[in-house]
Amino acid sequence: MSSTERDTPSEPAGQAGESGGGSVSIQAMSGGSVSTGTYGVATSVNTTAPGPGPEHRELLDAIRALRRALPGEERSAEDTALDGELADAEAEIVRDGTADRSRLTKLLVGVRGWLGTNAAAAGAVASATAVVQGIAQLLV
Repeated sequence: MSSTERDTPSEPAGQAGESGGGSVSIQAMSGGSVSTGTYGVATSVNTTAPGPGPEHRELLDAIRALRRALPGEERSAEDTALDGELADAEAEIVRDGTADRSRLTKLLVGVRGWLGTNAAAAGAVASATAVVQGIAQLLV
């Protein structure tokens, strides 16, 4: 088979075997896929994660509040590391509706350690305390 003959239909797609044309009419559709024609391919991939439960929603709110309260301009290495851990936990809760126990334990240690070295940052202390309380409820 020559390179010009490879997988080339003898008639343009949509005309092969048709005796007067055709049409597709969809009145309403929710989800799914549609394909028409000889070479049509329809692929539908649906992923729906469950939303977070009440405890995880509270923790998510606390995580977001703490991230907002962290210094924006002059961050220490501890602030940056904590923000990374918080971002990872936030992403997991948003994606999966929950957070892995090992992630929560690591985050709990990180927030407590950050609290110990940043007790003077009054605005963030309340947010960090809410994160610690939210994690503690989930790890019971």
